[in-house]
Amino acid sequence: MNPTVIIGLGNPLMRDEGIGIRLVERIRDDSRLPAGVEALDLGTGGLTVLHAIEGRSRAIFVDCAMMDEEPGTMRRFTPDQVRTRRVGLRLSLHEGDLLSILEMAREMDACPDEVVIFGIQPKVVEQGEGLSPELEERMGEYVGRVCGCVGV
Repeated sequence: MNPTVIIGLGNPLMRDEGIGIRLVERIRDDSRLPAGVEALDLGTGGLTVLHAIEGRSRAIFVDCAMMDEEPGTMRRFTPDQVRTRRVGLRLSLHEGDLLSILEMAREMDACPDEVVIFGIQPKVVEQGEGLSPELEERMGEYVGRVCGCVGV
């Protein structure tokens, strides 16, 4: 098992909500990952995340995030930074599930030492396929930032 995993979350049938999955696909297509790094599409998450991070030293998540920013803005968080936000402000459409799974992993002593969450502000979250132009045109930037996190 590779010590580092990049996990894309989202629903590609809800336009920009699929950004995490699209980003992981692009990273795998570009073959930019060094040895010891794996990129996974985990869809809408759930307990699959727990199994994917168990035994790893680092997990990097990429997901659509509601941050009241300009569409396409990417921000980097730790789970503790996301957790400090109070009810009513959701940073991600999967926020509750992801944070619950990470907490469960901690309780089971199965959480990686380093967890990074990249959130990308969507423009369009509605039924349909394909990213909005605001996100699509920045894919190279997103790939660079995530891959930079693993030393590429």
